[in-house]
Amino acid sequence: MNLRALVVDDEPLARQRIRHLLRRATDIDVAGECANGLEAVRAIEDQKPDLVFLDIQMPELDGFGVVEAVGAEAMPPTLFITAYDQHALRAFEVHALDYLLKPFSVERFHQALERARRWCIHQKDGTGPNLEALIDGLRQERPWVDRLLVKQGDRHVLVRTAAIQWIEAEDNYVRLHVEGTSHLLRQTMTGVLGRLNPAQFRRIHRSAIVNLDCIKEFQPWSGGDHLVIMRDGTKLTLSRTFREQFGEWL
Repeated sequence: MNLRALVVDDEPLARQRIRHLLRRATDIDVAGECANGLEAVRAIEDQKPDLVFLDIQMPELDGFGVVEAVGAEAMPPTLFITAYDQHALRAFEVHALDYLLKPFSVERFHQALERARRWCIHQKDGTGPNLEALIDGLRQERPWVDRLLVKQGDRHVLVRTAAIQWIEAEDNYVRLHVEGTSHLLRQTMTGVLGRLNPAQFRRIHRSAIVNLDCIKEFQPWSGGDHLVIMRDGTKLTLSRTFREQFGEWL
């Protein structure tokens, strides 16, 4: 049975080149193409391809955002397409199935494809790529995200991080409070904080992160804690553990 491949790149010519190169592979069929990360998440969840060619640098939702939205454990074998420098590529070499550094040669493409083909055949041996570790390893190389992808029923929605007022922990999820509504995101507090600009978002409690632009005032409270009054009237607790980072505010 042929492998079904999904090609994800925001540049039409880049997708066309991959399609052209795949014509030489008689055991691989192009199951579909996506021009952005949001389309890619839907296609991966709906079509469940055997292999994904995934561009890293894409507007709104980049390749890492796709992996995080689908879930590292649920991602098909993935060949990353990237313009990252040699320093950042160390993480790919350690944790990824393989990567193609733009501009890549025909020989390099088929080398990566052969590696992906072998891994797809033997992927049940438990030695697969660690995409979660890859993302963690590259976190410091990435700019802060300005959008998060959340699921609402059967559809996905991009939420601007600047519109998030505060975030609370909720079991295995975090709840994003956004302008009178809220969204659940399957993520840890540490994980979501690592994607947000620290100049705008701070953790005030083990179960709460706030957007500094949405704070109205602080009020002293018992035991060295403080109340944080948000502009929408929500009252949150600033615990002593996180009080030092607000020293100049208090």
